Amino acid sequence: MSGNNTDRPVVLVTGGAGYIGSHACKALSLSGYQPVVYDNLIYGHREFVRWGPLEEGDLADQARLREVFLKHRPVAVMHFAAFTYVGESVSDPGKYYRNNVLGSLHLLEVMRETGVQMLVFSSTCATYGIPGTIPIPEDHPQHPINPYGASKLMMERMMADFSVAHGLNYLALRYFNAAGGDPDAEIGERHDPETHLIPLVLDAAMGKRPHVTVFGTDYPTPDGTCIRDYIHVSDLADAHVLALEYLRRERRSGALNLGNGSGYSVKEVIATAERVTGASIRVVLGARREGDPPRLVGNAVLAKSMLGWKPQYADLQVIIRHAWEYRRRGYEHR
Repeated sequence: MSGNNTDRPVVLVTGGAGYIGSHACKALSLSGYQPVVYDNLIYGHREFVRWGPLEEGDLADQARLREVFLKHRPVAVMHFAAFTYVGESVSDPGKYYRNNVLGSLHLLEVMRETGVQMLVFSSTCATYGIPGTIPIPEDHPQHPINPYGASKLMMERMMADFSVAHGLNYLALRYFNAAGGDPDAEIGERHDPETHLIPLVLDAAMGKRPHVTVFGTDYPTPDGTCIRDYIHVSDLADAHVLALEYLRRERRSGALNLGNGSGYSVKEVIATAERVTGASIRVVLGARREGDPPRLVGNAVLAKSMLGWKPQYADLQVIIRHAWEYRRRGYEHR
């Protein structure tokens, strides 16, 4: 698809060919906006760009960014373009600081130059580090334990500084474990390499992997495995649209958690996947991974009260069913 419907406000979506960004583009389109995707396609998928034009480019290329801004004249930006592998950020921190920090600075500078003053940022609960309180509130101290989390926190600080100096209006959305897929199975979760639990479990159910490894069974949780707050990717996308509408209405900046406020253990995810798929999933028990907190669950009361956000797909079985339908109907036919 190319060109813009000029009757619709244009929103530039960096990383819009990726997992969460593509779902946000669909939500934007359904809400009367014209998404324009800016993506280098390193991790994104060209076929996920279905609701507006694709402008290929890298955050490192400030001239290309400026060209796209001047061509499309967006009213706002949604910023998803980031490297997100925690382990890789530890072994190659420079890659993460160049892209996630320096690239984001380029974006902020071009926004300032072109007069775009609204930004919805894809942040993460990894900015908190090891939680001292569960569920985690927004005012929890931010002490990230890896370069990925540190790079996202640095962007939050840059946005706050640009807000003071240049009038930027922003919302940083700190979310927990994005999961599931588009209920219509048009788009879904597809990473290479894949590190997220639910797709790994579903691959094992399909026979694409011999087993799924459970890292640690001796955590202080009811069944000994880690508990995480899984949030449906379409609910995340809806929250981004609501955040944009809040910025257009209120012109106030800040940070909000996005989560369901409850968690599921690794063993619960596997058992639910077996019910959804009807398959028996082989499990291999492994040692704990360094830095894995026993529980990560978010308090999203503020997002619900400020944005009027109401997750539609909070049930784990629904999340896994949508992920499964995409993998069967979409992924397998590509």
